[in-house]
Amino acid sequence: MRLPKHIGIIPDGNRRWAVNKGMTKEKGYSEGLNPGLEVFKLCEEYGIEELTFYGFTADNTKRPKFQRLAFTKACIDAVEMLAKENADLLVIGNYESDMFPRQLLPYVERKRFGQGGTKVNFLVNYDWKWDVSDTIKGLKSNDISRVDLIIRWGGRRRLSGFLPLQSVYSDFYIVEDYWPDFRPEQFTQALAWYQQQDITLGG
Repeated sequence: MRLPKHIGIIPDGNRRWAVNKGMTKEKGYSEGLNPGLEVFKLCEEYGIEELTFYGFTADNTKRPKFQRLAFTKACIDAVEMLAKENADLLVIGNYESDMFPRQLLPYVERKRFGQGGTKVNFLVNYDWKWDVSDTIKGLKSNDISRVDLIIRWGGRRRLSGFLPLQSVYSDFYIVEDYWPDFRPEQFTQALAWYQQQDITLGG
């Protein structure tokens, strides 16, 4: 089986999921925690070398305050969950902004947790313009490799600024279901789909 070395995860649909369940929008964010851990475990099982989760963008912070606080807490909880696993963990985003949670500052340099192994990146208060803004020092996300496969839940067909340089040759797989409705077979179906793609990298 030809596996992607690096998988990007865009976990969309939390708010729509909550509304469909008769909840207020912010209630959906915490429902994405267990799916994230399940994806990490699947990547461990399949031997995926690197995994990047999209937490929230700088643009997302324009949402109502109660939503912003909810998705910020969910990101903090997610990173702290991953720090209990065997992971080489990095949080990448504009940490000089007030919108960056102070609790995640210890993670802005890559650290090994447990026995290490899977390289895990978590995009928090991420802005692609911020990422590429310093042409002298280079890309701020330069410790993140090229993404082979991006899986987006929630049915939307856009990158939403997800690591634009690393995603230049990514294959893009859409799951129609919302992220809180994650099922393992969605992940394995994405891997099976990836097998059928013609990977030429422009050659």
